[in-house]
Formats: sequence, C-alpha cells, structure tokens
Amino acid sequence: MGGSFSGLLSPVAPLLRWSRGPCEAGGGLIFAIPAGQTKPVLFWPVRGSTEPAVPGVQRPVCYPPLRMASVRPTLPQTSAPRPSGLAWSIARAHLSRRRTQNILTIGGIAVGVMALIAALSLTNGFTRALVDATLRASPHLSLSSFSPEGRDPEMERALKADPRVAAFTPFLADKGLITRPAGLGNRAGVDFATLFGVTPQAAKVLQLPPGQSELLETLGPGEILLGSALARSIGGFTGDEVRLLNSSYRRGSFKVKGIFTTGNYLIDSAYAFTSLGTLQKLQGTGNITGYQVRLTDPNLAPVVGTDLTRSRAYSPLPWQSIYGTLLDQLALQKKVIGFVVFLIVIVAAFGIANVLTLAVFEKTQEIAILRAIGATRGLITRIFLLEGLVLGLGGLLVGNLLGLGISAYFTVRPFQIPGDLYFITSLPVEVRWTDLLGVNAVGLITTMLAALIPARRAASIEPARIIR
Repeated sequence: MGGSFSGLLSPVAPLLRWSRGPCEAGGGLIFAIPAGQTKPVLFWPVRGSTEPAVPGVQRPVCYPPLRMASVRPTLPQTSAPRPSGLAWSIARAHLSRRRTQNILTIGGIAVGVMALIAALSLTNGFTRALVDATLRASPHLSLSSFSPEGRDPEMERALKADPRVAAFTPFLADKGLITRPAGLGNRAGVDFATLFGVTPQAAKVLQLPPGQSELLETLGPGEILLGSALARSIGGFTGDEVRLLNSSYRRGSFKVKGIFTTGNYLIDSAYAFTSLGTLQKLQGTGNITGYQVRLTDPNLAPVVGTDLTRSRAYSPLPWQSIYGTLLDQLALQKKVIGFVVFLIVIVAAFGIANVLTLAVFEKTQEIAILRAIGATRGLITRIFLLEGLVLGLGGLLVGNLLGLGISAYFTVRPFQIPGDLYFITSLPVEVRWTDLLGVNAVGLITTMLAALIPARRAASIEPARIIR
C-alpha cells in the first residue's frame, strides 16, 4: 500500500473500542489499525505528508472518530470545535463517569461551607443579642460630673438642642448590699447591687421591654425595680420589702414594685432602679452623678460625648468604652471560629485535588492522544479546571442552601443557653451578606487552587512517551 491516500478514509474499525471526541485532522496525527491487529498505531502526519509511515495498513481510520461519516486526510471536511466548547465537552464526559466520587466530593465542600456559614451567623447573632440586651438597661452615653452637684441647666439645654440626642435623664448611682429579710417559710437573701436613682425620663433612655418600661416610668418614693437574676438571688418578689446598705453605710428600706429582664445576665444580676428623689434622700444630698443619654445612633456615642463635654466639667463614657473589652473578645472569637471551620473547607477542597489526580492517572492515555492530535497544554489545563469548577460550585451551592437552612431554623427557634455562663439566655442568628460573599469567594478560590495542581500535571504529560 504505497503512495498517498486520495480517497475518503472511513472511520470504521470493528476491532477498536471507540470513544466520543474530536479529531483535529487538519494538523494532528492519523491513527490506523493494521490488518490482524487490535490496537491503533500511528499512520502519518496529515498535513504535508504523502507517504504512509506504516506500510501494509489496510484500514486507515481517524481516532477518536468524527461525527461525520468520513474525512479526507489532506483537507479535513469538518471544522474543529472551539477550544472552550471542546474543553467543556470532555470535562462533562469525565464528570459523568464517576458520579459517586463527585457526589462525595461535593458533599465534603458543602459540609465545610455549611458549617462556616452557620458558625459565622451564630457568632453574629450572639454579638448582636448581647449588645442589644446590654443597651436595654444601659445608656448609649453617660456624662459624669467632675464635681457632683445639682442638675445643670446649661448641660440640659445643650442636650435638648442636639439633634443626635433622643432622650436623657439625670441620674445618681450608688452601690451597696441588698437583702431580703427572712420570712415565713423563706430564708433571708443577700447580694451586691448597683442602684440607680432616675427620673421618669429614664424609661425613654433605657428602653426596657413593654410593661417593664412603664414600671420604671412610674417609680414612686421608696419603690425599687430589681433585675430578674438579682431578684432570684435574694428571693425577692413583687410587693416584698428589701433593705439596702449603701457605700456610705446608710440603710434604707424599699418596696419591690416589679422585676425587669434585659437578657444580659451581667445587668439582670447586678442592677436595680429607684426614683432619683428616693436615692438622694438615702444619701442625704441633692446632687446627681451626671446624665444618661440615649442617641439616635448608638455608634455616635464617642463623637457626641466629646462634643458635649468639650467646654464643660464632665467626663464622657460611651457604651463602647464600658463594654469595649467584651466586644473585642467577641470579634476575636468570630475570627478564630471562622478560621477553624475554614480548615474543613480546605480539607474538602483537597478532596477535589485527590479526585482529579486520580482522573489524570486513569486518563493518561486519552490525554496523550489528545495532545498527539493537536490539543494544547492550555486546553488540557482548562479541561481539569472546569471539572474542579463544577465540583466547587456544586459544593458551594449545596453548602449555601444547607447553611441558610440551619440559620433560618435557629431564627425561628433560637438556641437556648445558660445566661450565667454566656450573659444572654438565647442565641439568635444574624446572616450577613458580606459573610456569605466572603465564604463563597474564599471557597471558590480554594477549590480552584486545589484543581490547578492535577490540571498542571495533566498538561505536562508527554504524548510521545505514553503512546510509545
């Protein structure tokens, strides 16, 4: 069989196991099956060749077979597929052959993403709930006088004129030992407490829950409002009589008008409120400690405090300064939890690398044939990167759905926690879109980096060595 082939080459070879794929006959190689053999061998380079490289070939074929019936070796009748479509076709074929491995890989990514979203959402909810509970019974800004005296008309005019101030009240603070005398069938109770003397305006400053706020607003002489945990500690109930020994060793008796709950154990276990006149009478003075202020925006507390005290003998104390250490600890906790859970995503991402590496070993001969018929290193790289992208996106999608589902569940049914350990009694959820974007971006980058390792390995395969 000498000379060149001028007729059509039929892609019919009964002894060859076919697989779908392209045939870049215009610049690649033609494979043929010699008579009596079962393996295709190199026939000749198509472009510019007129003599067969292997004599005695009876059935020259194009491998892999074209979708068309035949092809002329020196002038291909079909146009080669675009590299992008070709890479996707091959990647899709690879993915369809190992469904179990792909499902497990997607599941690993999904579990990591789900855990990361749920952990960040719970941490956000914990921080928000703690801040909200704290600000229910704490002012956004406290202005303490350097030399305590009576109410300051000039400061009160400045507070009324500032549009950032929503409400304010003069206050007097004291600390002491609060006790409930032993009664019929009840033992005596005792605990330390911080007592605030306030005016009815305090109901607008402190924003206690409905019902409790009215109790604060209508406090009369000799009446006291106890935090819920403090009341349990001393065994005090509405209508009971309690006694206070203050920091000046003065004694006073109070009637419990009611009990308030903020959800912050630190406040509920240590705070009590009475009327300003009652506490002034106990201390034997008409002075006040300063002013408690509620703002339209709590985040403005440091700025407003500086502006109001710039030329006045007051010390500003924004809520961020009081609870700054706690907020810093919560921010650090979120970072640590996020990093630890992110390690799960990294482990799952390397599962993608493992699956694709095995695929490279299994498909070494196919990769070599693709390279031999003209596939570039870039095309081979894109094939495996597309496989990694599909697995990564699948894991991210499932993980987002699971993570948001868990967050929605805990939004409806908040997780209950012991308040004496975690300062709040329930753990709500807050999903932030910035966290979602960050989780998905980091997850996608991680999976693509993991897929790049086997992709580069596949692209480095030398076809001549494998075919030989």
